[in-house]
Amino acid sequence: MYVTYERNRDEILATLHGEIDHHTAKQMRDELDKTIINEKPDTFSLVLSDISFMDSSGLGLVMGRYKTVTDNGGRMKIINPSANVTRILNMAGINKMIKIERNETK
Repeated sequence: MYVTYERNRDEILATLHGEIDHHTAKQMRDELDKTIINEKPDTFSLVLSDISFMDSSGLGLVMGRYKTVTDNGGRMKIINPSANVTRILNMAGINKMIKIERNETK
């Protein structure tokens, strides 16, 4: 599991690659929080198109970053989750709190 970043004006796009499970979630939490707190973007977007697996630890990762972003005055989006990840997000009701966008490109 690793993250790549792209900055567009006042937005940071964090593309997560690999699997989000209890083995990888803590490392990702720490890395993403550091970026959010240090950069304080207006919009923080999690690009999930390269996530091959996500369990409940992934839900915790997403919700925790949502809190960190909003506590720092920003807003958060989820971009291009796979069908399986979308199903998990929707079952947990995250789609009612965080905007989910589907774009043709990453």
